[in-house]
Amino acid sequence: MAIEGNIGAGKSTLAKLLSADWNARLIMEEFEDNSFLPKFYEDARRYAFPLEMSFLAARFNQLKHQLPEQDLFKEVVVSDYVFAKCLLFSKVNLDEDEYELYYKLFKIINNQLPKPELLIYLHAPVEKLQWNISNRGRVYEQHIENTYLQNLQESYFNYLHANKDLRILMIDCSNLDFVKNTDQYQQIKALAEKEYTPGIHHFHILDLI
Repeated sequence: MAIEGNIGAGKSTLAKLLSADWNARLIMEEFEDNSFLPKFYEDARRYAFPLEMSFLAARFNQLKHQLPEQDLFKEVVVSDYVFAKCLLFSKVNLDEDEYELYYKLFKIINNQLPKPELLIYLHAPVEKLQWNISNRGRVYEQHIENTYLQNLQESYFNYLHANKDLRILMIDCSNLDFVKNTDQYQQIKALAEKEYTPGIHHFHILDLI
């Protein structure tokens, strides 16, 4: 099971909550170890390609080593990202010629990884994303522009609608605070448990108010 969404959507938070309740193996993206990330936010044009290449290598290496592992006591795996995230961000960040090269490399290694049996997508408007980004206090994120978040949002939407073979649960987080509101979290967890049925493809939009 993979959880996705724009920057500041709450992916890691929900992944931690679900994995703890299900006694599942948790795979967290190791973005804080990427030395190119702060540099990218200072000079996007200069550092976009090395940033995306480093993320491609890091995500593939992490998933390749962790997904095949067997654990009899933790049969469910919850990840706070899907490998296709590489393509979504690179589409926004790279020039056309850079993206063409990147896409060739992505295709070579993408087939070596299994797709999630359920993809949970957290949607939030840009204003709420900015509020979340501001409150979590990562210094290098504090000057992210609305247009950048909107472009990423569009990239995610295109991916969701194009991949008909994925089982997708979309959660509208516009009016949600599943950290403080236990009832909202329990509703998300219950629906995720219901939707987590391998082999059945479905697109479901959850709007909790």
